[in-house]
Amino acid sequence: MNISNEWNDYEIIASGNGEKLERFGNVILRRPDPQIVWKKTENPAWHKYDGYYHRSNLGGGYWEFRKKLSDYWTINYKNLTFKISPTNFKHTGLFPEQATNWDYIMNKIKERKGKETRVLNLFAYTGAASMAASSSGATEVVHVDSSKGMNEWAKENMHLCKLDNNKIRFIQDDCLKFLEKEKRRGRTYHAVIMDPPSYGRGPNKEVWRFEDNVYELLNKTKDILDEDFSFLLINSYTTGVSHISLYNLLKQTFPSYKIETGEIGLPIKENNLILPAGIYGKVTKN
Repeated sequence: MNISNEWNDYEIIASGNGEKLERFGNVILRRPDPQIVWKKTENPAWHKYDGYYHRSNLGGGYWEFRKKLSDYWTINYKNLTFKISPTNFKHTGLFPEQATNWDYIMNKIKERKGKETRVLNLFAYTGAASMAASSSGATEVVHVDSSKGMNEWAKENMHLCKLDNNKIRFIQDDCLKFLEKEKRRGRTYHAVIMDPPSYGRGPNKEVWRFEDNVYELLNKTKDILDEDFSFLLINSYTTGVSHISLYNLLKQTFPSYKIETGEIGLPIKENNLILPAGIYGKVTKN
């Protein structure tokens, strides 16, 4: 398991009964998490939250705030700065467990020691991985997401990371269609990052389902890999898909490459447990 344990501005304070208590900078948030099936401890910190996301029996939920929070605030991870803002459906605009993947991205690009490195980030959300790639020396980062709002948020993260002068292209498109266009244009990439959702829709209402479309996604990605390819990194939160299933899929798609898969986790401060938070797959040359 790869554990994101190098945070200063984020931590899980406590967990149990389907909930986690987290610190984002100086703000304490209490949010649901379906992976937390163990019992809650009698920790007084549970009652000291600033924001609490309550689930509704009808689906979705709502935030309860004990004090007025800023519309957004920022937290740092090493040399990166990200905007945090509680949104609908319990999210904050950042998945802190991804820090271990950001480290991998930064290290792999730095290993290229200044060689041209074009990076494609698919299903790129608010751009944390895009900023990790750009900050570590990528020649160009192409950030693709179907949501205009997420792309705008990613641009804010670019400004916060002081990467305005770096070459980062923000594209609103369906990821499968974008890969087809790049193949026709003869464009190739040295690194590809992807975080496909379990379910989603493209800008023109294209339907995405992980189980139905991930094989096609990986095969179209194979078509745009550069001869000097460095790595492909895929992340998934899809329920029921294990990292072994992902390994089999990657091995079938990239039979001549080195494949590594596993789980991602976050440490829990109060009892040294680990919160499982998705799976990853890495494809590199042998």
